[in-house]
Amino acid sequence: TVKKYQTRLTDEMEGKILSLFALGNSYQNIREHILDLYGMSLSNGTINTITDRLVPELRAWQERDLEPLYPFVWLDAIHYKIKENGRFISKAVYTILGLTVEGKKELLGLYLSENEGAHYWLSVLTDLQNRGVKDILIASVDGLKGFPEAIETIYPETEVQICVIHQIRNSMKYVASKNQKAFMADLKCVYKAATQNAAEQALDELEAKWGKQYPLVIKSWRSKWDNLSVYFKYPEQIRRAIYTTNAVEAVHRQFRKLTKTKGGFANETSLLKLLYAGMLKASEKWTHPVQNWNLTLSQLSLHFPNRVDQYVDL
Repeated sequence: TVKKYQTRLTDEMEGKILSLFALGNSYQNIREHILDLYGMSLSNGTINTITDRLVPELRAWQERDLEPLYPFVWLDAIHYKIKENGRFISKAVYTILGLTVEGKKELLGLYLSENEGAHYWLSVLTDLQNRGVKDILIASVDGLKGFPEAIETIYPETEVQICVIHQIRNSMKYVASKNQKAFMADLKCVYKAATQNAAEQALDELEAKWGKQYPLVIKSWRSKWDNLSVYFKYPEQIRRAIYTTNAVEAVHRQFRKLTKTKGGFANETSLLKLLYAGMLKASEKWTHPVQNWNLTLSQLSLHFPNRVDQYVDL
């Protein structure tokens, strides 16, 4: 299979190794597969050399030019253990998923930092701007404090929607288990309301009933209401897309499948290399626009006429 003095495996074999790697297989599993397929024994070093060829691709991908307009962008972070100075520390991978004007998903970038914070998100958004992103119509984010302000600094016209599901999960942590079912039924009237006025009335009723028992929960909804209620402005098609960060969390679920057998990573490059390989595999399915995109785009053009029309020929 390998000729004398040959320093690289065949393209077919390397492709198979990278494909197995992108599915989250360990080096040991890859070695076993190659042995079964080709009757050839490989070392971990050889496999690592092959997967390291993804690194220049990763760097080029991280620095590539982006489109000027993304109608929707979802931003979230996922955490991993990475070895540094002889010990494992937790670091955040910032994931930015966008929807192009053609309605196709695109992962705009993966960024790594020691922790998730609004200050670092500011540097991430600055990088997007430097790579050509001139405008974002609606950004869906988790409930991180200072996140909306960070976005406003770089993209002042962007509507920022805080993920309602994140807010619900955080709220229920502070509600006694015996009251959770009843509280959730009343809270559902807030975020499932047909209009913003109806939602605000339901929030008033929630406070009247539960405010004395759970003042911190009510205060949280009140203080974030401007960003929690953005989706009420839009028709159902847009609401479903923006009221939660589920789109980017689906990417994180794919990442977790890849990394579930890994307790930690030797360095940042080994982590990003694996996530990049997994992203390439996942994005093979992102070749078609999301469902009913033409309808959604026409609705967006009514809400953001000057900002959409200059990039889209409707």
